[in-house]
Amino acid sequence: MNKQVFISLFSFFLIGINTIFSQEEIFYQIDLKKEIGSTTWIYVKKGLAEANDLNASHVIINMNTYGGTVIHADSIRSAILNSEIPIYVFIDNNAASAGALIAIACDSIYMKKGANIGAATVVNQTGEAMPDKYQSYMRSTIRSTAEAKGKDTIYINGKQQLQWRRDPLIAEAMVDQRIVVPGLIDSTMVLTFTTEEAIKHGFCEGEAKSIDDIIENKLNIHDYKVISYTPSKLDNILGWLTSPIVQSALIMIIFLGIFHELKTPGIGIAGIAALIASILYFSPLFMEGLAEYWEIILFIVGLALIIVEIFAFPGFGIIGLIGIVVMLAGLIFSLVNNVNFSFEEVSIPDFRKSIYTVISGIVLSVIVIIISISRFGKKGMLRRASLTKEEKIEDGYIVVNPNLFNLINKEGISQTILRPSGKIIIDNEYYDAVSLYGYIEPSSKIKVVKFENSQLYVVKI
Repeated sequence: MNKQVFISLFSFFLIGINTIFSQEEIFYQIDLKKEIGSTTWIYVKKGLAEANDLNASHVIINMNTYGGTVIHADSIRSAILNSEIPIYVFIDNNAASAGALIAIACDSIYMKKGANIGAATVVNQTGEAMPDKYQSYMRSTIRSTAEAKGKDTIYINGKQQLQWRRDPLIAEAMVDQRIVVPGLIDSTMVLTFTTEEAIKHGFCEGEAKSIDDIIENKLNIHDYKVISYTPSKLDNILGWLTSPIVQSALIMIIFLGIFHELKTPGIGIAGIAALIASILYFSPLFMEGLAEYWEIILFIVGLALIIVEIFAFPGFGIIGLIGIVVMLAGLIFSLVNNVNFSFEEVSIPDFRKSIYTVISGIVLSVIVIIISISRFGKKGMLRRASLTKEEKIEDGYIVVNPNLFNLINKEGISQTILRPSGKIIIDNEYYDAVSLYGYIEPSSKIKVVKFENSQLYVVKI
């Protein structure tokens, strides 16, 4: 064998051996250093997918949070518990409330000196504790999370015993001040651990200064590299758009726009705003795999049924009601992760959250409509349907013609479309009128049924 060939083959052999025995391990880092919500859920979901693609040996969550929404914390918790890659958490100062739930779900917890974990009571936006049904759900969730970590075998006086790795009762005490843990906490305060206390009671594997300290000194791994998840601008935009508050606001704009367009002729700014809000509502949900084609079609069909009811039939009947139900179904179902019409994997809290989000948007839109009509009609969204200034006699305005009362019960022809207001002809005279039920097409026979607030009201014969 040629000497040069032998050297080359031997070199390749050494490189192969080095690759097999000295391959550096990949640690994938995900930062949770803001309020737990839709944005951080996107970080974790995409980060875990990328860690799998890279064949990472471990995922380390770098945490410093005071909490956030329970529904998103529960989604993150479930993703961690179902991960095939071991997931560690490094608490760099705080793991409060929803952060505590996420941390307990991880395989190992490491805390910086002076850090804290606990205080997982469910509170509202003012910081007040929510009713007990919310606390009950959180207690059950954090208890089952602690139980998922299993038990360790210990020996006491030579006898083998099983002991919870993360004591579920201690986890519950982080939620409910009524939980008593003998020798640890009474029934007057919610439990929060310092680093030393967490280590003592099994809720922390050890104190660490940094992620590198965990890898090198706790895991005794020296040939490694850390790859961090870097959120894109699109991730942050999608996270913002899929937050419950923004979704409720978009639903409010959708319904306000639809209401305003049905009350005024033509397509105006309100209709464009409703269209943009619909796109902003469904697009991020579709991109994230929540909304499917059939849910968007449901929304469009529901809207079409409402329009058909108003244009084609007087009043508002069964078709309109069906349209409302179908449209609401499209909005609600698009918020839950179902596959091929199957909702088996959708939890009750997910359904509840989606219903609350949609109802909140509708309630907000109704409140705005009522306020606009009762208090700000002259300056608000209904300004085209109301007077915009005082009508003074010196400016050319005259009082209401008393002869208009004589038109009640008279019949005539609609000169323009009444949607709902327009022009009518009675005895070869033109009058402004409003359709009392639905829209009336031009050249339709009409009848005046009442005269109120200086306005004629007609119905189609």
